[in-house]
Amino acid sequence: MADEIRFDDGDAYEDFMGRWSLLAGNAFLDWLSPAQGLRWVDVGCGNGAFTELLVRRCAVEEVQGIDPSEGQIAFARERLARAPATFRQGDAMALPYADGTFDAAVMALVIFFVPQPARGIAEMVRVIRPGGGVCAYAWDILGGGFPYFALQDEMQKLGQQPLWPPSVEAARIDALRQSWTDAGLIDVVTTELVVERTYADFEAFWSACRKGPRIAPRLSELPSGAVDGLKARLRERLKAAADGRITCSARANAVRGRKPD
Repeated sequence: MADEIRFDDGDAYEDFMGRWSLLAGNAFLDWLSPAQGLRWVDVGCGNGAFTELLVRRCAVEEVQGIDPSEGQIAFARERLARAPATFRQGDAMALPYADGTFDAAVMALVIFFVPQPARGIAEMVRVIRPGGGVCAYAWDILGGGFPYFALQDEMQKLGQQPLWPPSVEAARIDALRQSWTDAGLIDVVTTELVVERTYADFEAFWSACRKGPRIAPRLSELPSGAVDGLKARLRERLKAAADGRITCSARANAVRGRKPD
């Protein structure tokens, strides 16, 4: 993929985004309520966080995960070594599967990373059978729903450009609805998912922030005084509970549709 953002460290990703992914993934599956025993393709599977949810909750017949990062794929293979799951490196815009291979296709927190989202959606439609489902969820970044929105907002106040993925517009709820309709899918439905994550204290939150593959380099470029000021403003903004814990909320947009029979 051109202009892609890769997450190559599975362990770091787990703390930065994997746990958020599990929270959003559970909320997504609660809403989706898919049938059991399906053949799935997880496009942009990352380190296997959502793949694991599919295996655990949906009694999948099989799930194929694909991601551009070999590091993430290695993490996912280890994570799901005993599951009916297979992982390979590949491109969301050119899926290495035959037409009609799967019952369902999903992009979990991925569509805004795909340089040409319409091509990725078309590929998901291609590889599922007639009557199969295509679904996705993605952080509502432009609406302030990203888990680390507070950090990015404070960094913008320091003159830093927004750290948005290349196709951020694709995650808007109206854009998802239109994209699914344009791809020829029917029975298209959208919803908003709201989740919360609690960190042990501010330093745990800050540590997770610093594991973001785009955030960390930006922070390292700031003078130490600016970083200290940034931390102070975030600490004040996030308001720890009496026991020091910090609870953050995030919001994702979700969509589902069906390939005509």
